Amino acid sequence: MFEVRSSKRKSGSLLESNLEPRTSNFSELSSVGRKGKLTLEYVRQGPRTVLSRSSCRTPWHLFPPIYLDETGCAYTLLLNPSGGLVGGDHLAIDLSLGTCAQVLVSTPSANKVYRSLGAPSAQVIEISVGPDAILEWIPEPIIPFASSRFCQAVQVTLAPGATAVLWDAIASGRISGGERWAFASLDNEIRIRTASGVSVSERYTLRPDDRSGGVGLVEPWNYVASFYAVGDAIGEEAWKRLEEKLALIFDERSGRILGGVSQPAVPGLAVKLVARSAPDLAAVQQSLWAAVRRELWNLPPVVWRKY
Repeated sequence: MFEVRSSKRKSGSLLESNLEPRTSNFSELSSVGRKGKLTLEYVRQGPRTVLSRSSCRTPWHLFPPIYLDETGCAYTLLLNPSGGLVGGDHLAIDLSLGTCAQVLVSTPSANKVYRSLGAPSAQVIEISVGPDAILEWIPEPIIPFASSRFCQAVQVTLAPGATAVLWDAIASGRISGGERWAFASLDNEIRIRTASGVSVSERYTLRPDDRSGGVGLVEPWNYVASFYAVGDAIGEEAWKRLEEKLALIFDERSGRILGGVSQPAVPGLAVKLVARSAPDLAAVQQSLWAAVRRELWNLPPVVWRKY
């Protein structure tokens, strides 16, 4: 059900990937739902990374980056004032980082997916990270409500010297409302392609009502998450040290978190985990992320308040 793999297969737009044929209702998106697109292009300008070009179409709302430290990193929040996705919504993000740019992207709150009787909601994210640039993609979890249908595809393309850190988390539903694993379907695909043409990819499908598969071994857990750190600018020894540190984080949280760390065919690390609760998920995410920042760039953890 869950598959993480490395390959040399060329990857085009994710709208042309294998994600689309799984959803027979994609054709309905032309008549129902919203088609929102957010385009952001960043360049390094002196000591700072600045937004050089941007555009947005509802429900996306453009929020300018902020600067919280001396690195010049552009801290960016993705804002969807509508509060979530409904059936037929098709949201796209096109994000580009120029040479030596440094960008951290997050969201102010969880991405909610509402009930749908027919068409799924979809989110397609395409990211290009230029030479020697650094991207940290750390959104809040996706919460699929009961009877919701959701498809997500994330593609990251790295230039020589570029590094990407990516976090992706899915909740089992509105847990406090008794909606564990009550959504209709969820398709998720992540693909990170390096400058050498080798890629690491992950893909899974969750169908809680499907007796032949359902949600499998993750059913006792409330959250599923993936964490990637990939880049050819980092030496092999650094990746080995980091792998050991991340493995220790899981050892310290035995029982509340179950996870593993591996080195894929690309330079970097792949982490897959499940968690019991939202506080457990947030704590392990912060620990993993802090270890990566400290080991790769000798930077402190990110501490910011979201409103």
